[in-house]
Amino acid sequence: MSKSRYEIKVGLFVLLCLVILAVLMLQFSKGTTFFRPTYTIAVKSSNAGGLRPRASVLMAGVQVGTVAQTLLSPEGTNVTIYLKIYKQYVIHRSARFVIEQYGFLGDQYISIYPNGNTGPPLEPGDVASAQEPFNLLEVARGAQGFIQRIDETAQKLNDAINDVRRLVLNEQTLTNLAVTVGTFRQVSEDALVTVQNINQLVVSNGVPAGTAISNLVVFSEQLNGVAQTAQGILNTNGPQIATAINNVQVSTAMLTNLLGEVQAGHGLAGALFKNDEMSGNFSLLASNLAVTSSNLNRLGLWRVIRGPKHPPPEPPHIQGKNPPLKQ
Repeated sequence: MSKSRYEIKVGLFVLLCLVILAVLMLQFSKGTTFFRPTYTIAVKSSNAGGLRPRASVLMAGVQVGTVAQTLLSPEGTNVTIYLKIYKQYVIHRSARFVIEQYGFLGDQYISIYPNGNTGPPLEPGDVASAQEPFNLLEVARGAQGFIQRIDETAQKLNDAINDVRRLVLNEQTLTNLAVTVGTFRQVSEDALVTVQNINQLVVSNGVPAGTAISNLVVFSEQLNGVAQTAQGILNTNGPQIATAINNVQVSTAMLTNLLGEVQAGHGLAGALFKNDEMSGNFSLLASNLAVTSSNLNRLGLWRVIRGPKHPPPEPPHIQGKNPPLKQ
């Protein structure tokens, strides 16, 4: 065998080994395989993160396909990820696509959650939506802002505590607080003494209070009996009471009419009030009656009828003596 032919055979053998090695690497790594039929579906997400082509597509921890390519939309608002799914696996429209990551710093992949496998299956060329990956840097930025806000809040709280110490917990305020506490203690003691006195008063006057309450109960019972009796009297004599009230009303009406007649000058009483001459005669008659009654009372009936006696002659006046006084 010539040297050239030997070199060609060695070269072909090395090339064949390299091809077999490449095929094995694609078969046993996360690359696509050339021996399994697939169909393509597209998923859209607002951010693809660090997802690379030929990344794994897992469902329930089992690889069901690979990522073919990722394309940014012309507007730059979302990313379309094309997945090559093995023909033997059926993915329904209810499935949820999530971009996840191996460990803390591992590669990213697409995880499929079936969600009950409801709805029709996805056909080649169908489009679904995927949840964007967890962005640790964004969380760190948010945590940084949150920590900054906590720092500002702690600073404000520290300032508030300093203000409380300066304005509230100063020596004068503490002294006033101590005085207030002492006053409150004294008031509490006085209130306790007052309560004890009231309790003693209630205990010492328990019997009279009970007697008074018993008397009040008896009085209320008697009052109830009186009320029932009065109610019975009213029920029994209701017609008579109504007749008496009616008579009073009739008498009041007659008296009102009589006063009206007198005021109008009708009758003797009206003429007496309206006629001045008759009124004078009536006054004179009343005066004469008064004098006559006085004389009857003083002299008697007989002396009034007989008339007055003639006075005896006066005795002669004696010189030097005063005349006697008339009796």
